[in-house]
Amino acid sequence: MAHALVAQVEKALLPAPPERLGVAVSGGSDSLALLHLLHEIYRETPFSLQAVTVDHGLRPEAADEAETVAQVCAGLRVPHETLRWSGWDGGGNLQGSARLARYRLITDWARSKSIDAVALGHTADDQAETLLMRLARGSGVDGLSAMAPRRMSQGIKLLRPLLGVRREALRDYLRDRGVAWTEDPSNEDTRFERIRMRQALDVLEPLGIDVDTLGQVAFNMARAREALDWQAFLEARRIATAEPGAIRFLWRAYRILPDEIARRLLVRAIGWISGSDYPPRRTPMLDLIETLKRDAGGTLEGTRIKRYGQNLWVFREFNAIKDLTCGTEDLWDAHWCLSGPRERDGLRIAALGETGLAQCPNWRASGRPREMLLASPAVWSGSDLVSAPLADHACGWRISSERSGEEFFASLLSH
Repeated sequence: MAHALVAQVEKALLPAPPERLGVAVSGGSDSLALLHLLHEIYRETPFSLQAVTVDHGLRPEAADEAETVAQVCAGLRVPHETLRWSGWDGGGNLQGSARLARYRLITDWARSKSIDAVALGHTADDQAETLLMRLARGSGVDGLSAMAPRRMSQGIKLLRPLLGVRREALRDYLRDRGVAWTEDPSNEDTRFERIRMRQALDVLEPLGIDVDTLGQVAFNMARAREALDWQAFLEARRIATAEPGAIRFLWRAYRILPDEIARRLLVRAIGWISGSDYPPRRTPMLDLIETLKRDAGGTLEGTRIKRYGQNLWVFREFNAIKDLTCGTEDLWDAHWCLSGPRERDGLRIAALGETGLAQCPNWRASGRPREMLLASPAVWSGSDLVSAPLADHACGWRISSERSGEEFFASLLSH
């Protein structure tokens, strides 16, 4: 059994194991088994394996559990670090907030260690539960694809080598090795949707709706998603242009696309402009597309979507960044960089806005929509405008972005 599990994890790491791999370990059976399996693989290579644990601070036992993981890692000679989260204010969706925080902490940690990929311990059981949760929400093809074997988050590749493995097989593997794991009491708490779905699987299994069947459905949906993504990519190459700070579609061609392809293009455009890892929900997206067909515009996820002439433009919404400011040596809005003569002290980058646009007499020559320019980055000295490159008022300054136009097109083929 151990050999088969090692082979499965090795296959998931193809075409080659990352030279510096992180593994997220909670102390539960799934992630602990993944740690041991990866250790078996990596101890025979010159590559580096490092472990990380996130202590959400939600249970008094969590700190001791993280220390236990640290001791296990020390025994395996795998470097380990515990990250602590203290960001929950008691409101909203606890598990959702904790999940987002966990991914943010893990990807930040990976970047600090020059780690390009992190392995996560999600299993076939997790996949089945996720699919049922998405089904209950009326998800489309993307949602019913459930969890992808690999995806990018904040520039870090997240790998799930155990998606085809049952949880009980991993526990048998640990038992054979004499390794104990931690049982999280929240795994029995029916206040959480995932636990209710886990219990529902016991009822559905006699009907043939079991973990393996749901995993096959997720696989089938993933293949359908790939076909839709490819079609969206081809249409983007035909009708889309990636401008500095904007995506522009030929409206006449966009408006006659099938709804699902039109939705995918707009979802990716919004994500590329906003920098968000998570797409807008399906219903607001479809409502927005119908609104656009009635010769109107809209805002969503910090972006402005509006028709100008023969084009549909997607760019940053002014209200989303109107109070954002930083020094000229920093990235503005997480991706803009401006460089030029620093003849004055106290220069800062902020949105151009109405005050700045009034100081750009040639802004129309840029060919960019007025609303887009209001949300574009500009260099300020107090209340005096120094430079606004996108509004044709560069004054010796240059502008560049961490997000290239090709990244937008590539995003249509990645998850």
